[in-house]
Amino acid sequence: MVRLPALILSVIMSAALLCGTHIAVAQEPAEEEAATVVVPDLPPPPYEARLLRLAEILGSVQYLRSLCSSEEETGWRDSMQALLNSETAGEAHRREQFTAGYNRGFRAFAAVYTTCTEAAVVAEERYRHEGATLVAEIVSRYGN
Repeated sequence: MVRLPALILSVIMSAALLCGTHIAVAQEPAEEEAATVVVPDLPPPPYEARLLRLAEILGSVQYLRSLCSSEEETGWRDSMQALLNSETAGEAHRREQFTAGYNRGFRAFAAVYTTCTEAAVVAEERYRHEGATLVAEIVSRYGN
């Protein structure tokens, strides 16, 4: 099953990953957050592994960008939140998996880099390109 909001989101994230910028996502009103959507247990979409890898990449890029940028950046975290909202509504287990992937990516680089180095800048660039490639692959293969 292809989820249209996720594909639209992925196109937006692809553009952001390629440009090295972040995405601002509007917050939903509090009463909508309190509403619980119950979704029957469905098999994961065929691109699930790619989305999980994208979650890791978003966490890695968030850490590296915040480490190497003089400005506070939350765009990658906002992108992850948008991915969670569009892909895991009513699916607590999937939400936990995506969140764990994001945190794994974030912590992996936090354990290695405490200051911005040339290697950290190169890693951030490579991860952005890998993320853009993943998004393009998901959209081209499952977007129709």
